[in-house]
Amino acid sequence: MSIYQTPTLAAFKLPVIDNEPMKNYGPGSDERKKLEQALTEMMAQDPLEVPIVINGEKIYSGSTNQQFNPSDNKKAVCTYHEADAVLTQKAIDGCLKAKVKWEALPFNDRAAVFLKAADLLSSPKYRYKMMAATMIGQGKNIWQAEIDAAAELCDFWRFNCKYAEEMYSQQPPKNAPGNWNRTEFRALEGFVLGISPFNFTAIGGNIPSAPALLGNVVLWKPSPSAVLSNYLVYELLEEAGLPNGVIQFVPGDAETVCNVALASPQFSSLHFTGSTHVFRMLWKKIGENICNYKSYPRIVGETGGKNFHLLHPSLDEAGVRHAALQTIRAAFEFQGQKCSACSRCYVPSSQLAEFKKQILAEHAKITQGPVQEFQHFSGPVINKMAFDKIKGFLNSAVSDPDSEIIAGGKYDDSVGYFIQPTIILTKNKRSKTMVEEIFGPVVTIFVYDDADLEPICTEISDATEYGLTGAFFARDRDSIVTCSNLLRNAAGNCYINDKCTGAVVGQQPFGGGRASGTNDKAGSWSLLVRFMSTRTIKENFVPIEDFHYPSNLM
Repeated sequence: MSIYQTPTLAAFKLPVIDNEPMKNYGPGSDERKKLEQALTEMMAQDPLEVPIVINGEKIYSGSTNQQFNPSDNKKAVCTYHEADAVLTQKAIDGCLKAKVKWEALPFNDRAAVFLKAADLLSSPKYRYKMMAATMIGQGKNIWQAEIDAAAELCDFWRFNCKYAEEMYSQQPPKNAPGNWNRTEFRALEGFVLGISPFNFTAIGGNIPSAPALLGNVVLWKPSPSAVLSNYLVYELLEEAGLPNGVIQFVPGDAETVCNVALASPQFSSLHFTGSTHVFRMLWKKIGENICNYKSYPRIVGETGGKNFHLLHPSLDEAGVRHAALQTIRAAFEFQGQKCSACSRCYVPSSQLAEFKKQILAEHAKITQGPVQEFQHFSGPVINKMAFDKIKGFLNSAVSDPDSEIIAGGKYDDSVGYFIQPTIILTKNKRSKTMVEEIFGPVVTIFVYDDADLEPICTEISDATEYGLTGAFFARDRDSIVTCSNLLRNAAGNCYINDKCTGAVVGQQPFGGGRASGTNDKAGSWSLLVRFMSTRTIKENFVPIEDFHYPSNLM
């Protein structure tokens, strides 16, 4: 027997899986001291040189680009090498070669890599370094980095193993006499192209890891604005024992990398998080190449959103205050750069005065500054392109006779890309900021008549092309049921008396339909199913003695 052919000597059970405990980082705490040290060290060092990694080999192509600190936009955090078409093809060839051994490994050996990765990330060795890279490179404050780069990534790695174990255990419930029926969950034939965004380090880690856990191999193209943290994720996976070539780390020009990958007959799946526009372009290109592929590719994507909060007329004063506080969090955490961020809010006319009073009072408490100044709730947006786009929305609101900026509205990119959290009040339910995705710290309020709940729910559902997240705030059960039914298709993640952001792996699987994506629900079993190809096996134990059936007899 080959040493690579592992015998099945037991049915292993995973350790108990639970959500990663989150740390608070209060003044004087041990975790704050360790994070401060990691931030100080990272900010003092020269920009890290990040290579392409193909088959475990670090490649310095000489064609470089830089990722900058959005809080200090003239300071680079890393210089990264970019893959050209030749290197991209080399990465594809290498991962296909690695796939032979990787997919043949028993599940427990593959799972061990990601369980170890989660434990490494949870430890001081990686947690604070990963958070520091996310804060400095992507503009997150402590809490946003903790729930993303530490807790959520640990959760993805652990819960994916749990869900995979449960799926592998699903077998046909019946066997005819003399037969044994079985089901195999194979990896896809070919390779997966993983394209990850800047806004969540955890998504950067999950994009290649989820398919790889199931025996797939992945060509991973990280976002240019998250290369530093994503490279640390790759290094951590290497330390956890991921074999060379299973995940190829390929930063580079998006068009170059994608053109090579999507032209390959071995392309089997796209795992994507990013803009709706780019996702549609990639889908179209896949369609144009469909006759070239060995298999029909699995397309898995989570894209944009125009997420809402709705206040029901039944709310009392405490309920209105709660909705205002949750809107501050949903609209302005991480500067509105979450796919799930609230950017439109519908308030009944009877509650406008109280809601406006509460949200303006809370908005006045928001301070903004660089991420290393821990007191700030708000930081920078990611880059110049984002800054200019959001600025354009604010200027449009200023010139719109139906809209009024009632808080914020200022911006400054002289040091960092800072845009004040902004609240707009509009008389036009289809104004630009009510229907277009902004991806920045801007929320627009529209006031509706108390008697028009059903029409406003229809408006919420129909006003945009998206269907990602939404929340409504209501007091009594009848009102909750009514809103839930009217808004059934408006969002893939629906929140009742809570903000429309903050999905937790193992608790609220995340994703939406319509223009927001394929709704395959990251953080659940349903995402993993997309990277499996099922084989049904029927084994007969008893030979037949005749080809006739009893019905043929006379």
